[in-house]
Amino acid sequence: MNAVAADLKGRNFTKLADWSRPELEAVLDLGDELKHARKEGDEQQLLSGRTIGLLFLKPSTRTRVSFAAGIAQLGGTALSFSAEELQLARGETIRDTAVVLSRYLDALVIRTFAQDDVEGLAQNASIPVINALTDAAHPCQILADLMTIRERRGRLEGLKLVYLGDGNNVCASLLVGAATFGMHVVAATPAAYAPPGRAVAIARERAAESGGSVELTDDVHAAVAGADVLYTDVWTSMGQEAQNERRRHDLAGYGIDAETLRDAGEQALVLHCLPAHYGEEITEEVVYGPQSAVFDEAENRLHTQKALLALIVP
Repeated sequence: MNAVAADLKGRNFTKLADWSRPELEAVLDLGDELKHARKEGDEQQLLSGRTIGLLFLKPSTRTRVSFAAGIAQLGGTALSFSAEELQLARGETIRDTAVVLSRYLDALVIRTFAQDDVEGLAQNASIPVINALTDAAHPCQILADLMTIRERRGRLEGLKLVYLGDGNNVCASLLVGAATFGMHVVAATPAAYAPPGRAVAIARERAAESGGSVELTDDVHAAVAGADVLYTDVWTSMGQEAQNERRRHDLAGYGIDAETLRDAGEQALVLHCLPAHYGEEITEEVVYGPQSAVFDEAENRLHTQKALLALIVP
């Protein structure tokens, strides 16, 4: 284990901005190793004797299953529970919950609404806390995205990544992650759906250090030309269901279909963090087409999260 990886023991992973490029690279490199090891039938028991809590306040398929499976594959035990099963539902504080769970667990993974709740847990816990999605950020997803691009294209630096649609939590984290690795990232969204200013500012700071760039635009046709990667996400996130019809109207034309893919070119790799709403932000034809890496991307949630846990759990 190199010096960077050794220094990660006990670290929280609540947002990408807290981690440097070498630290994130250590996760991607170990993720590659663990993926190869699994294919060779050589699972490493890097979490033997460890118990990891999975606290989910939002529905989940990929995040819940990939964390639980990954913990088991590394020899650990996953305990999954919801807020309704804890005294959080009856008003126990985040601080008390963090202190108590730290006495039982070796790490805590949480998927919830407010970023402040994740930061509060991390601040008060004595074990590593991992953000498995909030309304503001989705850092674990971006680890898998970066791994997928790198294994398909052989590098990250210098590639053009175009995100289309709603400038949501995935978009915000993607800007920071891509810019950290020297990518030229473009967010093509309607003005009213632009990514948060704070995320854009952090991404531009990272891009200035890495040689990448960050661009915001509402011109889809110009944005996708020559893209190495096209990325989109659902237009209506969890908790926004009442806005669905308005969002479908406002975001029409900001998705990925066969025409968008032709405009980008044959070199463009397609990513989507799933679940997909076919006929809205992406078509089924594209997801199952030859330029798609969507299901490799989903699989890589498993490998990058295993690597993350192996690096930060003491």
